[in-house]
Amino acid sequence: MVLLDGKKLSEHILAGLKTEVAAMKKKIRLGVVVIGTDPVIEKFVAQKKKAAEEIGIDVRIYRFDEKVTTNELRKRIAELVHEPHNTGVIIQLPLPGHINKQYILNAIPPEKDVDVLSGRAIGSFIVGKSTVMPPVAGAIKTLLEEYKITYQNKHIAILGAGNLVGRPVALWLLQEGVTFSVITEETGHPEQLLQKADIVVSGIGKPHFVTGDMLKDGVIAIDAGTSESSGKLVGDIDPVSVAKQASHLTPVPGGVGPVTVAMLLKNLVTLAARKK
Repeated sequence: MVLLDGKKLSEHILAGLKTEVAAMKKKIRLGVVVIGTDPVIEKFVAQKKKAAEEIGIDVRIYRFDEKVTTNELRKRIAELVHEPHNTGVIIQLPLPGHINKQYILNAIPPEKDVDVLSGRAIGSFIVGKSTVMPPVAGAIKTLLEEYKITYQNKHIAILGAGNLVGRPVALWLLQEGVTFSVITEETGHPEQLLQKADIVVSGIGKPHFVTGDMLKDGVIAIDAGTSESSGKLVGDIDPVSVAKQASHLTPVPGGVGPVTVAMLLKNLVTLAARKK
């Protein structure tokens, strides 16, 4: 069984980006909107901030109380996306339940949407006009290519259909013409789809939900779901039991996560280079 080392790959990507950033005449800044004080969210924000600053990108964090209204938040985001110093802006998900998530995400114009989550940015990506990919889809694609794993002729099962993993991965695979299934809580007999899958991508945020008995021998297991269990960051896939079934497995931490951060910053540098 081969572990897909996302940490090493991300370091390689970031090293290249550092060279690009140093050659640019203008400063690049990433604006990060954070609502509330969730400790898991804070860890993700810290990872992005650390990686960005190491390659010469400034980070500005905009914090809001978790009781902020949708209209108040939208108004403030509309202001900060027009700040010329903010090259790109991201909304750290998840948002509190009372917030209209897509309405907030749509406040970011495509030229500053490094997460590719606004309606306009997603639309451009679907029709092949986007210069950037959703970071997690880009991360999975880059990991598979790095380890010379072909996916075009494989059946892929995606666990979850959320904004950050399931939906963008499905949109990417649609573009590639790959056969895939999306498994949600409403899917009947999900175990049958999982057993047939050559590649499983999980992004549901349920600690060690996927076990070895759910998968076929030789499966490629891509764990893009993270949550906290007993104070530790863990993935959706149980690494012990799945390692006995899988030919390849992404660890958590150190798999998809670091590459996703690198791809987000790659998007930022790409968008910055397009601006005059």
